[in-house]
Amino acid sequence: MTDRILIRGGRVIDPARRIDAVLDVLVDGGRIADLAPGIEAAGARILEARGCLVAPGFVDLHAHLREPGFEQKGTIATETEAALRGGFTTVCAMPNTRPAPDCGPVLESILERFRRDGRVRILPIGCITRGREGRELAELAELAAGGVIAFSDDGSPVADPRLMRNALALAGALGLPVSEHCDSPEMHAGGAMNEGAVSERLGLSGQPAAAEAAAIARNIELAAATGARLHIAHVTTARGVELIAEAKQRGLPVTCEVTPSHLFLTEDAVAGGGPEPAYDTNAKINPPLRTEADRRALLAALDAGVIDAIATDHAPHAIEDKLVEFEDAAFGISCFESAASSLLTLAARGELRLERMVEALTSAPAACFGIDRRIPGAGRLEPGVSRDLVIVDPAAEVTIDPAGWASKGKNTPLAGFRLRGAVRAVIFDGTLAWEREGAHV
Repeated sequence: MTDRILIRGGRVIDPARRIDAVLDVLVDGGRIADLAPGIEAAGARILEARGCLVAPGFVDLHAHLREPGFEQKGTIATETEAALRGGFTTVCAMPNTRPAPDCGPVLESILERFRRDGRVRILPIGCITRGREGRELAELAELAAGGVIAFSDDGSPVADPRLMRNALALAGALGLPVSEHCDSPEMHAGGAMNEGAVSERLGLSGQPAAAEAAAIARNIELAAATGARLHIAHVTTARGVELIAEAKQRGLPVTCEVTPSHLFLTEDAVAGGGPEPAYDTNAKINPPLRTEADRRALLAALDAGVIDAIATDHAPHAIEDKLVEFEDAAFGISCFESAASSLLTLAARGELRLERMVEALTSAPAACFGIDRRIPGAGRLEPGVSRDLVIVDPAAEVTIDPAGWASKGKNTPLAGFRLRGAVRAVIFDGTLAWEREGAHV
């Protein structure tokens, strides 16, 4: 059964179709049927959206669902429910599972779980190397035939440049992008946070900005040599975005993403806001939160279109993964359910244009991985085709309360923050899949 829903009087933003106007939206027969002022639809369920944004369902290029292998951190069911509440209707799942999808049979077993338990559309990302160990290529052709949307070894950068060049060349021949975590781990031997004044004050090992920049530069040159599509995951540094801008000026097929965490927070979150250092392990993420200068550079690059997409890097952890010494804590922030609020707060501050935010969450990520070609209507509001949309209240005042999250991962440095803006309702696959109650996120 599908719903017949009339969304009335919202500000409809669809960057792909250059729409930004107050309109009604009719959902009927499992698809968006019409966008126009003053739609009459007898018998339809009415959702009043005055003062709200109506946008395509969000597309996330980078998320960790944990299952199979790490169900104590999260499951496909819990994490896709969290994605839905955050407005994400299409999620690309990173391959850091056990087993990892490095061949056709493993991929098919994971896809079966996605089909059975997913609350949103899940697109698999396949491994670059066997077991994500960086020694030999995974079965890329098998994975492509099985339906992966991209290749990545996630947080395990491919260190061998010859292997990476071969991966890019083969991925290019298969018509798929490589999404790479750009880091040079040999430069910092497992740094726990950004290298700089804060790490020095706290006595913590650091990851220098140069480790990211050096890896980005290498991978751009390998992309140039092969002509393959390179996607740079979660860029965090001012120098990194300069290199990406230069690559785009050269006409290279390079795209990139930034996380809400790196746009909203800095390395200061590790120390906390009190007189004594907090050593907040919930602010430990890889790549690390950087400086305020880096954060501002990321916002400027996003505004200019150098950064294509906003991707969550949603990384839920069990409580015991974070309740340890900072150096021993797991990397990652759970953020499906706080992403929209942190971004809308940036918009309320004048640091991020709403139109660009919507584009970076919808049509831009859909284009990065070719999702818009594989899933008709993804990232846009096209009558007769598109099936997903989100209603967002930009003026809502919310308190981040991870205890009430659907995600198993409560690991966020934003707990207790008062933010502006929240997802109000989500239509997925033509059906009202979720609607918010109350003022807590």
